[in-house]
Amino acid sequence: MKKTYSIKPADITRTWFEIDASTASLGKVAAEAAKLLLGKGKPQFSAHIDCGDYVIITNASKIVVTGKKLEQKRYYRHSGYPGGLHTRTLAEQLAIDPTKVLFTAVRGMLPNNKLLDERLKRLKIYSASEHKHAPQQPVVLKLAKGNLN
Repeated sequence: MKKTYSIKPADITRTWFEIDASTASLGKVAAEAAKLLLGKGKPQFSAHIDCGDYVIITNASKIVVTGKKLEQKRYYRHSGYPGGLHTRTLAEQLAIDPTKVLFTAVRGMLPNNKLLDERLKRLKIYSASEHKHAPQQPVVLKLAKGNLN
């Protein structure tokens, strides 16, 4: 008789991964980061237990987007008061805070459940190529450039 194996939180081993955001488009970087934060590539993946890894994204200020997204993609926020809607284009948001663009993209690709906050704590985003997680010896992931315009 075979039994089903269910991973325990004590059995989880987390590794560190580093992704360079200047090598691929915004969507590909965010999708790969979300997959690593979820732990989808692990053989012991379980949807109800957080078994994902740590992700470091560098060069957020050099993010690549295709088409006319710099002018057409908008970020909205509302103050809660009448007439309090504020909008920014992607180009304006990249000039103010490029890390927030990547954070928003990755957050949108993660499931909205009680594990979301813990997964997002393991996401580290930096504007430049330097980061302070060298002692963790992150595995550098090379993402394909694909069809960038």
